[in-house]
Amino acid sequence: QVQLVESGGGSVQAGGSLRLSCAASGYGSCMGWFRQASGKEREGVARIYIGSGNTYYADFAKGRFTISRDRAKNTVYLQMDSLKPEDTGAYYCAASRGSCSLRSDDYNYWGQGTQVTVSS
Repeated sequence: QVQLVESGGGSVQAGGSLRLSCAASGYGSCMGWFRQASGKEREGVARIYIGSGNTYYADFAKGRFTISRDRAKNTVYLQMDSLKPEDTGAYYCAASRGSCSLRSDDYNYWGQGTQVTVSS
């Protein structure tokens, strides 16, 4: 069983930055960040292979968001810069023991989420 606890959400103005953290009691082979805006479906933001550190981003995240991991701390991060109002939503980290994609169906364990609100 993998337990995930997100932190670091909050309210910022457009153009600002936030760093989300996901503390894991264990790892899958892959960790991902997802988000869900009110009234919309959950979408993948970024994922990282825990072993190699290989990363992949959704188009909207490229150049603005950075996913990273600290294996010693069992923590995965999402650094978010140049935030926009459309980045507002609940952000979730997830762990996969198999495929490493941006599809939520591939992930086995989920955190409770942390809210990010970006004002214009």
